[in-house]
Amino acid sequence: MDKKTNKLHNLFPDLDFDPEALRAKYRAERDKRLRDDGDDQYVEMAEEFAHYAEEDPYVEPGFVRDPVNEEVDVVIVGGGFSGMMAAARLKERSITDFRMIEAGGDFGGTWYWNRYPGAQCDIESYCYLPLLEELNVMPKEKYSYAPEIFEHSKRIGREFDLYERTYFQTRVTELRWLEDANRWLVSTSRDDAIRARFVIQAAGVANRPKLPGIPGIKDFKGHSFHTCRWDYDYTGGDHTGGLTKLSDKRVAVIGTGATAIQAVPYVGEYAEKLYVFQRTPSSVSDRGNKPTDEEWFDNLQPGWQRERRENFAAVLMGTPVEEDLVADGWTEVSRLIATNLARNAQTGGHEIDFAEMALRAEIADFQKMNSVRARVDETVEDSETAEVLKPWYRMFCKRPTFNDEYLPTFNRPNVELIDVSDAKGVERITENAVVANGVEYEVDCIIYATGFEITSLPRKRVDFDIIGRDGESLFDHWAEGNRTLHGLYSHGFPNWFTIGINQNGLSPNMTSMFDDQAAHIAYIIQEVGKRGKEVAEVTKEAEDAWVTEIKNLQVLGLTFAQECTPGYYNNEGKPSTGGPLGIEVYTPGINAFNALLAKWREAGTLEGFELR
Repeated sequence: MDKKTNKLHNLFPDLDFDPEALRAKYRAERDKRLRDDGDDQYVEMAEEFAHYAEEDPYVEPGFVRDPVNEEVDVVIVGGGFSGMMAAARLKERSITDFRMIEAGGDFGGTWYWNRYPGAQCDIESYCYLPLLEELNVMPKEKYSYAPEIFEHSKRIGREFDLYERTYFQTRVTELRWLEDANRWLVSTSRDDAIRARFVIQAAGVANRPKLPGIPGIKDFKGHSFHTCRWDYDYTGGDHTGGLTKLSDKRVAVIGTGATAIQAVPYVGEYAEKLYVFQRTPSSVSDRGNKPTDEEWFDNLQPGWQRERRENFAAVLMGTPVEEDLVADGWTEVSRLIATNLARNAQTGGHEIDFAEMALRAEIADFQKMNSVRARVDETVEDSETAEVLKPWYRMFCKRPTFNDEYLPTFNRPNVELIDVSDAKGVERITENAVVANGVEYEVDCIIYATGFEITSLPRKRVDFDIIGRDGESLFDHWAEGNRTLHGLYSHGFPNWFTIGINQNGLSPNMTSMFDDQAAHIAYIIQEVGKRGKEVAEVTKEAEDAWVTEIKNLQVLGLTFAQECTPGYYNNEGKPSTGGPLGIEVYTPGINAFNALLAKWREAGTLEGFELR
């Protein structure tokens, strides 16, 4: 028995599974899904696919307005939660001369566009919905559905007087720095010319639909749409179901991530025939939703939402806490680790080093995923279908999902799961069929549940260019990978800020992350004004130092990412510590990152910025 095996046996003498066998299974399942083309397997939204991304089915057609020519202090690009939080935090600092530009017909961002049946937040609403405490709003349930989230977005717009400052149904076409004027020229699809002292780019991470580059995708003559532009005129019904127009339709759903998990049960209930094409199964844990306890909510103390968000982040990072306040499927692995560590402490156990901690985390992950796979066996009646639905990877290799209706859908006689893992995806699409594993499946409709351009090249994620000093495009500046300080600002792009997920503290609770970034940006903008300066620009030295720190930190997570099944978390199976794709994070976590920013603000020197 080698030392590693001996240590494993001593730590976990009662394991009812073989960890090495699971590791081998995970590797085999990963390898058969690896593709040489990586992220290039997805196509850009060319003209023939424009309706998947740009057309707005939720507004009356024919909207026109006169072009705007004005000058303001701040332009915020985006009206989702990141943009709304930027606006709210600016107003907290009495900065009110700003405009927001939003492509949709109202606030909400992702929650404006995502109206597919069953759409629901997978982070508990008490953490996810921002400004609950400030607005004294109680969510209906632990996990809010899309209509409630959309309504909350509109509530924020009303309460913070954002409607009067926002240009809706308008897309930014270019941001260009005017060196002589120390202003950004913001050009739009409505021929606007807005000069702004500062720009906050808050377009969100889930704003550009992603389409698979399946051969023949342009040839399909039937009906098709992306889940972020759900076509209720075709399906009938609404967010709650009632898709009665599908009763005589053969439907294909391509994709089995977080969106499909929620939408497939509704399509399966109403379609004459549903084919679900799956390359990699999601991990599907129980939802555990429940109405909000009104008495509990009324007795929350001031500061409760920040405390809850930070507690959630701490538990996910494995930081010891007195109580797991959220206590849901997201934090289950951490609870398993904590229980194991407590047992070690109670028996007067030994000191734990990093290697042992990693082993304990892996075993807890195996235990959690074993329970996920057991849930498939308990729910799905056909054993062959059940095997295909089992996820063979670490829990956080892909975004975990939580749903109580998805797995039972495959017990319906009209629903068929098509496993395309061996072929690494759907083979091709014809005028009337989806071809997989050499078999043609004739369908009337294809629904693409293929997600968003979250970690792809910036040129694919952002549909306008950002031209900084000396005519340099941000896309060229980031050609070899993101170059920022704190993930929020870049050298050569004065008075420009971005809210996002790269080179900063990452959390699955993105609204909390965006809120913290927005508050920090608002502080900097206020400080520049207080100091009587016009321009704040990150120095090259500060940018270089931060990029180096982020790259060094990525090494710690590289092995984990390499062992994961392909997905957008790991650049479709090609992770690295550099390059323009994937997610680069401040690996100590969101709480540590926020503490770093707080210390930076307390110093009061705006370290890393040149003011003029």
